[in-house]
Amino acid sequence: MTNKQQSDRLDPATVIRAGLDLLDEKGLDAVSTRAVADRLGVRINTVQWHVKTKARMLELMADAVLGEIPLTDLPDVPADRARELARRFRRALLAHRDGAALVVGTYTAEPKTLAFAERLVEALLASGLGDREAAWTSWAIVYFALGLTQEEQAVDHRPLGDILARAISGTAHPALHRVAVHLAPTSFEERFEFGVTALLAAQGR
Repeated sequence: MTNKQQSDRLDPATVIRAGLDLLDEKGLDAVSTRAVADRLGVRINTVQWHVKTKARMLELMADAVLGEIPLTDLPDVPADRARELARRFRRALLAHRDGAALVVGTYTAEPKTLAFAERLVEALLASGLGDREAAWTSWAIVYFALGLTQEEQAVDHRPLGDILARAISGTAHPALHRVAVHLAPTSFEERFEFGVTALLAAQGR
């Protein structure tokens, strides 16, 4: 079978779905155009016909993850709407193994990503923020969610709490030692809610 015939059997959505399945099973490090081709039983050129490069495939996978965020049935109050969108963003990342690492490694201006960003910025504008404040607050929320979720998804692979506990000295780091119990990589849900609330409160919302 020629590459063209193999290509006709596939479409970009099928390639991206296979990439996400591979991500969920083996993690981000295992995702490549060759691995996706092997999974689909086609040649690597067939996958590249649809997604060109690994970087482009990861962009489309990240966009597909954000496309899983429901953008309907949101609260009427703008600040509550922004907070709920942030929660849904985090849940979408957590729905996939290494979901945060996937999204944080891309800068994609794809339809689903833009649809989410539009709703978040709209909610912040409607809450009374100026243009710059709405744009920068949306960035702050997204980057905070990505960072915290990436840490959360790494806990199963690295003993972060043990590393931190061994590194902090009561003599050399008295402030860190005092609050060490609150620095442990736990309580991610509470930390997320605290962080989003703090970001919105900083803008008077």
